Amino acid sequence: MQIRVQDNPGAGRFEISLDGQVVGFADYTVRDGVMTMPHTVVDPAYGGRGLGTELVRVALEEARDRGLRVRPLCSFVAAYIRDHPDYGDLVA
Repeated sequence: MQIRVQDNPGAGRFEISLDGQVVGFADYTVRDGVMTMPHTVVDPAYGGRGLGTELVRVALEEARDRGLRVRPLCSFVAAYIRDHPDYGDLVA
């Protein structure tokens, strides 16, 4: 099982693929140095595998690497940050 998270800036989202098939995404917009993340989805058929967690982790690492702050409007992203306080410094 090969998992890959990739930024798709044209679609304004990070996508997570399992064996080459996109099974989830995290929408975002960037404005004035802030990445707003309003929505995260993983296909329910692939739930319980930690794919949403990996998707958000990579998106937050990308935000950090780009020097962006994060506005977590998505409850899943907000909960991830709450559960992983090392990402708290990213919150706008």
